[in-house]
Amino acid sequence: MSLDARERLIVALDVPSVAKAEALVARLGESVWFYKIGYQLAFAGGLPFAAGLIAAGKQVFLDLKLHDIGNTVTKGVESVAELGATFLTVHAYPQTMKAAVEGKRGSTLRILAVTVLTSYDDADLAAAGYDMGVAELAAARAMQARDIGVDGLVCSAEEAGNLRSIVGPGMALVTPGIRPAGSASGDQKRIMTPARAVEAGADYLVVGRPVVEAADPRAAADAIVAEIEQATGK
Repeated sequence: MSLDARERLIVALDVPSVAKAEALVARLGESVWFYKIGYQLAFAGGLPFAAGLIAAGKQVFLDLKLHDIGNTVTKGVESVAELGATFLTVHAYPQTMKAAVEGKRGSTLRILAVTVLTSYDDADLAAAGYDMGVAELAAARAMQARDIGVDGLVCSAEEAGNLRSIVGPGMALVTPGIRPAGSASGDQKRIMTPARAVEAGADYLVVGRPVVEAADPRAAADAIVAEIEQATGK
């Protein structure tokens, strides 16, 4: 997948209000082209804000992790497709993925399946009743997503190399849990630096707190882009 380094950086707008999101986007300017909107902002007016970002030429990743009965997922995806978002996440359950692929048909929206949340480790899966570890479950879900026709996966950078061998070059791998050297890990258990994530096979890197909470968010974003450029040569 041929991408400019700046296209690969997705900044997570993990802020509590549209006003804070607007201020951050203004500070970041042309340093960031791609933004992720999750639950916190989506439920605080973030969907109309997303439409404004798209109208302004930015790309938007709606991280809503849909999972419901098939018809409900299909109709929800149809609405997101009309909004003009680039990416939308769904949980990687076969019925949900099939419904999402149906809902985005005829649009440019790309569906990303969430294999295993990056805050989960093997112990968390065991506590949730799974009889397999993170790597095994992520691989199984990746195969299902590939066969169903999903556009990409959300996975930790640790899984990127193995999942790339499963899904081939045509699916996008989007990795949260990215932390530049020296950053705090927060609640993420499976993290990696930008350069190592790209080298592992990630196409897009989702970065939240290291940019959002930086004293100079624009400088922080530029530094990550520079690290990606160094790793990819472009």
